[in-house]
Amino acid sequence: MTGPGTGVDDQRRVALVDLLDRVLAGGVVISGDIKLAIADVDLVQISLRALISSISALSTPAGALHGVPKPPDDG
Repeated sequence: MTGPGTGVDDQRRVALVDLLDRVLAGGVVISGDIKLAIADVDLVQISLRALISSISALSTPAGALHGVPKPPDDG
């Protein structure tokens, strides 16, 4: 059964897959802070940092990602 909204769902799935592919190819860092305070007294503070990337992007030398040539080996 096809309805008027089925094309939008397909476009969203493609866009989500493309977004996930770009994030995993280059990587993204997510950071945030959570603070629990009562009467201006900090009781708990949590700092969160996460790196989301693919294994192949992490194993590639940093210069190779930006087109910087690798220095020659002295040997």
